[in-house]
Amino acid sequence: MSAIVDCADQQPAQILKDRAAGPAGRVFGPGHRWKVLGIGVAANASFSATFSGIPATAVVLRQGYHLSNAQLGVALGLLGLGVALSELPWGLLTDRWGDRRVLLIGLGATAAWLFAMAMLVVPTRAGIPDVTLLSASLLFAGLLGGSVNGSSGRAIMAWFRESERGFAMSIRQTAVPLGGGLGALVLPSLALAFGFAAVFGLLAAASALSALFAWRWLHEPPTMDAGHISSSAGAGPAPLRNIEVWRIATAIGLLCFPQVAVLTFASVFLHDFARLGTAAISASLAAVQTGAMVMRVWSGRFTDRHDNRRQFLRSCSALSALAFLVLWVLVLASPAMPGGQSFLIAVLPLVLIVAGISVSAWHGVAYTELATLAGAGHVGTALSLANTFVFVGFFLVPVAIPGLLHLWSWSGVWLSAAICALIAWPIFLRQA
Repeated sequence: MSAIVDCADQQPAQILKDRAAGPAGRVFGPGHRWKVLGIGVAANASFSATFSGIPATAVVLRQGYHLSNAQLGVALGLLGLGVALSELPWGLLTDRWGDRRVLLIGLGATAAWLFAMAMLVVPTRAGIPDVTLLSASLLFAGLLGGSVNGSSGRAIMAWFRESERGFAMSIRQTAVPLGGGLGALVLPSLALAFGFAAVFGLLAAASALSALFAWRWLHEPPTMDAGHISSSAGAGPAPLRNIEVWRIATAIGLLCFPQVAVLTFASVFLHDFARLGTAAISASLAAVQTGAMVMRVWSGRFTDRHDNRRQFLRSCSALSALAFLVLWVLVLASPAMPGGQSFLIAVLPLVLIVAGISVSAWHGVAYTELATLAGAGHVGTALSLANTFVFVGFFLVPVAIPGLLHLWSWSGVWLSAAICALIAWPIFLRQA
């Protein structure tokens, strides 16, 4: 049984009527948890549009800022490094201060910083920003945006009952491909037409709007005041001393490595290797994100019904490894195929889409299992621990891919992605 205290499990309507007066005298109906879920989706989508959408502009970014592949990889990697460095501190603050305060501070600061980037860190006729300035700016954007992940997840776990949490967290996790998909569709064309001032300005507006939603509707559930959360933590060790939490967090991070490869360099792969244009590349990346959204919602409902989260996670690892192995074989074999170029254009994007979806379908299930293991008072810390590993991947993968390209071309990239997914398989816990 989950250690997370659940106001919805105990006749939610009556509890919310009897104990729903917060510090400001607010009264919440039983449907308020769906507003909290909506805020979690909006917050994650706005930041996902930043950390997934900016890499989708990689080709335009490389041209506009006059970057080499290595410089591009470092700049995009530092965005992920910023999140990785800040995730755990933000998570600890969330468990101490609560979701509302952390989310408002983080989203507001992120919006302000992106707006400053739109004013000061964009190519103009007067000059092009130095790669160091661009990289430092993306690093700081990641440091601020790391506030979103742990705080919104903790709020959702608090408001939903055990039998709904996998579904709710999976819906929340659809925000990542939703924001990334919208970013992939809109930002490259926006950058081409209006420049990166429009790109950073639109991302700033999305974060500001999410902060407004959080200010209006994000509150602690009536039975989850700060003292109650702390006292209701599970009887097991705290997350940072729990080996099972560390195992799941590590496997999450490893399985994200191939996902990050798709998010950050798939546009370059499709442009340089498959010779696709901007519209086809955007459509391919949007298809990955749309498929990931659908699969995340389905997987949350499926594992809630069958109580098989751990088994599902292990299956996703194996299927992802297989998909990237197929992509590796096709890249190796394509030069020897008759009519190889037409084959690439027709088949490689489809295989990449399948691989991208398979390695992105499991997030809601994994975070639900992790939060359940951690207990109510430590949800923010546990989710942030996992996201630290995830965004280490967002740093290391873009930095490593140019080196892999130099040594082994794209076949080395996709073989490495398959190996990471395969290593994650035995690390995920077996079904209890």
